[in-house]
Amino acid sequence: MTVLLSIILFTALGGVLSVLAAAVFLLLPEHKQNQVLPHGISFAIGALLTGAFCGLIPHAFQDVPVQDMPNLSATILAGILLFFGLEKLLIWRHCHSHACEAHGEESHHEQHGHEHHHPSPASGHRPAGMFIILGDSIHNFVDGVLIGAAFLTDVQLGIVTSLAVAAHEIPQEVGDFAILLHSGYKRGEALFYNILASLSTVVGGVLAYFSLGDLHHILPYFLTLAASSFIYIAVADLIPSLHQKTDIKTSLQQIGFILAGVVLILVMQGIAHRFEGKLQGERVEQSGIV
Repeated sequence: MTVLLSIILFTALGGVLSVLAAAVFLLLPEHKQNQVLPHGISFAIGALLTGAFCGLIPHAFQDVPVQDMPNLSATILAGILLFFGLEKLLIWRHCHSHACEAHGEESHHEQHGHEHHHPSPASGHRPAGMFIILGDSIHNFVDGVLIGAAFLTDVQLGIVTSLAVAAHEIPQEVGDFAILLHSGYKRGEALFYNILASLSTVVGGVLAYFSLGDLHHILPYFLTLAASSFIYIAVADLIPSLHQKTDIKTSLQQIGFILAGVVLILVMQGIAHRFEGKLQGERVEQSGIV
């Protein structure tokens, strides 16, 4: 399988599957949604942090001269600050603020035992739904570029990065669906527009392949940028939402699902590494025969 085909396959599968998983999630009864979503968030935290610290960052520093390492470290810091600024502009992540209909206000009212009534479709929220679609397209496009950069560096790293992206996309897609439905969209329309937005991941990945393929010297900077985005999402966004419940049982469940995310990425990393080694061995044998 060529690198380009791998990029197209994993960016498409990751985007579409995350949307479909979110759609299935919304079919669950509300009390089941409230039970499952926190576990998904905990799992995503483990996957994102493991992908960043055990995948992206080590590969970024692997073949870089010692004198360039401070610049790579500075890129991680700059990336975190950049994503903070983009979040403030409601471009990078559009549905994770405290006042968000799908996350903040709803969870706040659920915790305090109050029923929260969302605005009806007639209250003029359709433009907000279009903004969600636009923001999600931009977000997915950037994810595609980062996944493409990872595949250009190492197939194993590309697979791990794709899994980490998919892990954090599912909770976000749930929020996207909720906002679109509350903005007056039908379920079929919400599914169609979310899948359409997810395909921008493929566009970003293909663009990265053709624009970064001959620029290997800047790939480590894209990897550190991807790592900073994973770290920022996990630490600034997902982890604070887990602190809303502090009882021992919930805390142990959170830790357990975080560790499950860590283990999955490490296991998939090992499988991808063995798979890549097998392919390289077959290529060597074939070249020897020829």
